[in-house]
Amino acid sequence: MDFLSLFLLYVFLVLLTILLVCLYSGKEQSLPSRTINWLAQVLSCVIPGQVHQAAQRVLHRLFHTRHSLFVILHLALEVLVYGEYTWEVFGYCQELEFGLPLLLLPYLLLAVNMAFFVLCSRSDPGAITSSNQALFLHAYTYDGVMFDRGAECATCSTRKPARSKHCGVCCACVHRFDHHCIWVNNCIGAFNTRFFLAYLLSLSAMAAAIAAVTTAFLIRVVSLSNLMLGYYTDDQGQEQPVDVAFVIQDSVHAGLRHRPRGHSELLLLL
Repeated sequence: MDFLSLFLLYVFLVLLTILLVCLYSGKEQSLPSRTINWLAQVLSCVIPGQVHQAAQRVLHRLFHTRHSLFVILHLALEVLVYGEYTWEVFGYCQELEFGLPLLLLPYLLLAVNMAFFVLCSRSDPGAITSSNQALFLHAYTYDGVMFDRGAECATCSTRKPARSKHCGVCCACVHRFDHHCIWVNNCIGAFNTRFFLAYLLSLSAMAAAIAAVTTAFLIRVVSLSNLMLGYYTDDQGQEQPVDVAFVIQDSVHAGLRHRPRGHSELLLLL
């Protein structure tokens, strides 16, 4: 299967997964929930009890305790991405006389992203303690359904303000709790939500900038090499003109028969 087909299949599966999550989220007896429960029961019969218990301990350690593993993984992924960008794209773009501000934009966005990453990771999300709980008790009204006036947290024994929740990972109640993010190793709550949103926005901008520069680089390379004027031999032995789909899928591995106007044929082995 070629690259373009694999990529389209990947996009389809991602969109299908998102659609299923949106359709069936919150439905306890939905088909996906029943399927997952059935698979869990089958695996529990097949997998030995010792292995199952060990796996549960590992998963609990990974997702229900505070540690820096995912922070290290996050930083390692960014190092790999920027190492590849610097090694494969930045130098060649300089040779092709790309504007330096455009090439440096991903690095600027990386600095901004790392600043918000540190703020998300190190800032207080709004932890509620016995000394500051009075400040949060009247911030939001109690609805009498999810949040009752005068209720106390059974774990940390503090009064629960409306829209607060106890985080089992951080072992604290958090005001306007959103979620615990393993990538920043901290809760996201009232005091650092703005930092988290800025972190996500800068991360998206960083990825978009690298993608835009890389795309512009590839288009420039294809344009300068006149690949679109070439020909290739298909699986049936027929000579076909090069099109965009072929350049995306097979130009790295195929021999293109380039025919410049007014020149003899030149075989370009890519």
